[in-house]
Amino acid sequence: MSKEGWIVLVLILVVPITLSRSYPIDGYAHTNIRRLKYLELVQAGEIKGKAPVPGATKSIDDIHLQLDGEHGAVLSALPAPDPAFQKAINGLFPNLNENYSISVLDITPGRPFRLAQRRELVGYQPGSVGKLAVVAGFFTELARIYPDSWEKRQDLLCTRMVRGGQWAMTDSHTVLFFDLEELRLVKRTLKPADEFLLYEWLDHMLSVSNNGAASVCWREAILMRVFGAGYPTLSEEAAEAWFRETPKSELADIANAVVNEPLRRLGISEDEWRLGQLFTRGGTSYIPPKGGSIGTPNGLMKFLVALERGVIVDASSSLEIKRLLYMTDRRIRYANAPALRKAAVYFKSGSLYKCAPEEGYVCEKYKGNVDNFMNSVAIVEHPDGVTYLVALMSNVRKKNSNLDHMALAASIDKLVRKAP
Repeated sequence: MSKEGWIVLVLILVVPITLSRSYPIDGYAHTNIRRLKYLELVQAGEIKGKAPVPGATKSIDDIHLQLDGEHGAVLSALPAPDPAFQKAINGLFPNLNENYSISVLDITPGRPFRLAQRRELVGYQPGSVGKLAVVAGFFTELARIYPDSWEKRQDLLCTRMVRGGQWAMTDSHTVLFFDLEELRLVKRTLKPADEFLLYEWLDHMLSVSNNGAASVCWREAILMRVFGAGYPTLSEEAAEAWFRETPKSELADIANAVVNEPLRRLGISEDEWRLGQLFTRGGTSYIPPKGGSIGTPNGLMKFLVALERGVIVDASSSLEIKRLLYMTDRRIRYANAPALRKAAVYFKSGSLYKCAPEEGYVCEKYKGNVDNFMNSVAIVEHPDGVTYLVALMSNVRKKNSNLDHMALAASIDKLVRKAP
């Protein structure tokens, strides 16, 4: 094999082909996401399926923002690290590779806020964690269309059906198709002709981290920005014509603004977190990359705090994003730690690895010798009220860091549960 053929660059999604589920199981009536109807029937015992872990059984009405109102107002900026907590977190890392960075914030009610960070300003390729910037941009543009009505925004999410087209191509990971009449479940990769509600595209982007869905959601946010009040009735033909006729440099500017401006409004700097490229080749065939992508634990932690404070657009949008991040089935990496089994976990993970020829080395998934990024953000809520936020990023070459992430999750959970 030639050297060029041997070099591998692959974007790894946050989950394997096995089904992973987000959003509260009783959310079908709220969203029209057909996959949730499948979960509802599984829970009722009407069809066969795997039951979720205890921490994944919250109702839609049980999910709340933890820092809204005066309680979280003091976190408009991150607090100074707590010395004792910082020392405890530092103690977890002497035996780990130096290429780990982390930010942990304890927001348990009744306690003082406690922050600990390590290499929090080091930049990493965010991978699929970058889809959080897409969802923030999507809800920002939705609010531009209906600034005074969450009900109208949600109605559009529940009723507007759009086709993926070439934007959704290609992604080897499957999404769930559930036939409401036949009660038949199929899992397969996306095809250009596939159509879903806006809510369902968001769900595919976050629950199984489908790259095609991410490019479609980004596309729709761009169209909302450009067509405004005309977006709800915009035809696919008109949208495609606009993309064809608009100069690519202008498209890149608009795409970049849609996903990055909301981050800047949250006080997240360009060096802390930016997104510069769509997630599929189909998407980049329309819009070229611009500016590159980078993430830091500090930037991701600012995002999690803003989410809990209800300031990603507004409280309704923030709550809906949090619901979309709720892990209700198979948990992976950080979220898969047994210590979190009974906890509600709101989670996003992302990986990217790159291989190059090296004597005695064989390229494998999550074991890149050039780059081997693995990142996780999580909000953890225990039944006893212990609540904390985590942003963990790593680039440990030639090693699948999955087990290290799980072990860190267990150790961090133990530390946070200790009262200050």
